[in-house]
Amino acid sequence: MTVLDQPGIYRPAPPPAWRPRSDPEPLLPDPVPHRVLGTPEAAGVDPGLLARLHRELVRGRRYNAQVTALTRQGRLAVYPSSTGQEACQVAAGLVLRERDWLFPTYRDTLAAVVRGLDPVRALTLLRGDWHCGHDPRAHRVAPLCTPLATQLPHAVGLARAARLKGDDTVALALVGDGGTNEGDFHEALGFAAVWRAPVVFLVQNNGFAISVPLARQTAAPSLAHKAVGYGMPGRLVDGNDAVAVHQVLAEAVRRARDGDGPTLVEAVTYRVDAHTNADDAARYRPDAEVEAWRAHDPVALVEQAMRDRGLLDEAAARGAREAAERLAADLRDRLGQPPAPDPMELFAHVYARPTRQLDEQAAALRAELDAEAQDEEDR
Repeated sequence: MTVLDQPGIYRPAPPPAWRPRSDPEPLLPDPVPHRVLGTPEAAGVDPGLLARLHRELVRGRRYNAQVTALTRQGRLAVYPSSTGQEACQVAAGLVLRERDWLFPTYRDTLAAVVRGLDPVRALTLLRGDWHCGHDPRAHRVAPLCTPLATQLPHAVGLARAARLKGDDTVALALVGDGGTNEGDFHEALGFAAVWRAPVVFLVQNNGFAISVPLARQTAAPSLAHKAVGYGMPGRLVDGNDAVAVHQVLAEAVRRARDGDGPTLVEAVTYRVDAHTNADDAARYRPDAEVEAWRAHDPVALVEQAMRDRGLLDEAAARGAREAAERLAADLRDRLGQPPAPDPMELFAHVYARPTRQLDEQAAALRAELDAEAQDEEDR
C-alpha cells in the first residue's frame, strides 16, 4: 500500500487535459538548409545585391588571408580566422540598419568591418592593445566577445530596452556551435522569447568547437531545432550561400522589428582554417573533409551565379580584387606601426566619476611624465 492509498490521505483532483500553449509546427525549421544559389530561385536575385555580396566576399577572403599572415609575423597576438564562413559574416554585416546593433564573437571581426568598423580598430583587441578598440555606441557594434555566449544576454537586454523605449532597434547576436552549450545561450533564448525581444540569434555552425565535432556536442536533429523549446522559430540555412543567409536574416530582422519576437538561425558552414593560429586542426580532422568543403566555397558560389547571368565580367572581377588588395595593403601599413599608447589612458575608463584616490594617482603620473619631457628638452 502506498501513502496515497492510505485512508485519510489528501488526494488532489485529477489535472485537466493538457494542451500545448501554441502549435509547435510553425516553429520547426525546414528539414534541409535553405539554399538559393544553384537553384532556379537564383535567377530572380537582385543583381545589385549579388554585386555587393561579391565585393564584400572577395574583400573578406583577402582580409582573412592578410590578417592570418600578419599574425604569423607577430603583429597580432592571436587571430581566429573566418575563412570559409565569409557568407555568414558578410550577410550579418549588411542586413542591419544603421540604428541596429551587432553583437559579435571573437571570430566575427569581418562582420564588424562589413558593418563599417575600421579594420584596424576591429583587430585592436586581438592585437593586445586597448580595451575594445572602438566606441560601441558610435558604431552600434558591441565589443568582441571572447567568453563563449556571454554577449547573448547583453543583446537581449539591449533589444528589450529599445522596445520599452519605443525604438524599433534590432539586435543581431552571433555565436558558434560550441557556444550553444553554454548557459548564457539558453538564458538569452528564454528571456528573448518570453519578452518577445527584437533580437536575432545567428549560430554559425562551423563543425567544431575547437576540436570537438558537433556530433559530440548535441544529439538534436539540428541546432535550429532548439528554438522550438523556447517558443521561437528556428531557421536552417546553407551558411556558404551568401544570398540564402541574407534572405533568412533579413526576414528574421523584419519579424523582430515588426514586434513578432526573436528568431534562431542556424547557418551550416565550415571552418576551413584552424580554430586560431595556435591550433593544429590536422590533429582532429582529415584533409579530405576540408577539401570537400572547399568545393562549396562561398566566394565561388556567388561568382558562378553572377557569371551564369552575365553579371560578372573580367573588369568587375578585377575591380573587386583590386579593392581587396587595397584593404590588405592598408592593414599591412597600419598594423606594421607599433601602437603608441598614452599612459594617461590608464585612468580614462575606470570609473564614470573618478575617485579622489584615482585623481591623485593620475596627477602623480602626469607630474612624472611632464618631468621626463622636461628632462628630454633640457638635454
